[in-house]
Amino acid sequence: MAERDFLPPIPDTARGPNTPALFLSLFLLVLAFFILLVTISTLEEVKTKSVMDSLTSTFTSIVPPSTDPTRFKSKEGDLIAGQQYQETVTDIFAAALQVAQVKVVHPGRLMQVQIPASTLFAEDAARILPSQFELLDRIVAAASGRPPGLRFDLEFIIGSRVRADGGLPQSQTLELARAGAFAREMAQRGLPPDSIAIGIEPGDPNDVTMWFYIRRETETQLRLDGGGEE
Repeated sequence: MAERDFLPPIPDTARGPNTPALFLSLFLLVLAFFILLVTISTLEEVKTKSVMDSLTSTFTSIVPPSTDPTRFKSKEGDLIAGQQYQETVTDIFAAALQVAQVKVVHPGRLMQVQIPASTLFAEDAARILPSQFELLDRIVAAASGRPPGLRFDLEFIIGSRVRADGGLPQSQTLELARAGAFAREMAQRGLPPDSIAIGIEPGDPNDVTMWFYIRRETETQLRLDGGGEE
């Protein structure tokens, strides 16, 4: 056998894979990919910041970042409670007095009810008609159901004739007696005395106006401490 038959084959380096070059190419490809990702991320961050800055500049005067969100929840809850109270009062008068005129002056805060005095009082007397006792009881029950932090106040105003000089009478009149009788009757039925106010105004003695206020207790405290009006 010839000697060349025992020589090991010589590897052909020209045909084999170039491992270092392959790894270098792969590394460059991965590096380029990460550079692309970083670039895209930077652009998205810039876009996001621009959008947020735009929103902040648009709405900062409406809802400042320092605003406590619980204040909005509290106010919203007070408004809902006030509106529910107004709906209850509306239903009470709609069922008891068809002649009552109900007007919501400020939703959740103030409403007005106008009724003829003749439907509430005995003729020419400062005495509540027994047929209206249920009406008073329902008003007291509605006012007693106030949620914590709120007050349901009532102002009773009745029309009165004026004196010759244009002023309101200073002596006892039927209108003053009726206003006092209404306040006493409501207090006896459970309405807190500090929740009702009475008065007279120039006008027809048969005109009765009731104002139903929904107030926060803190507002009432501030008004008492400061001696001012709401």
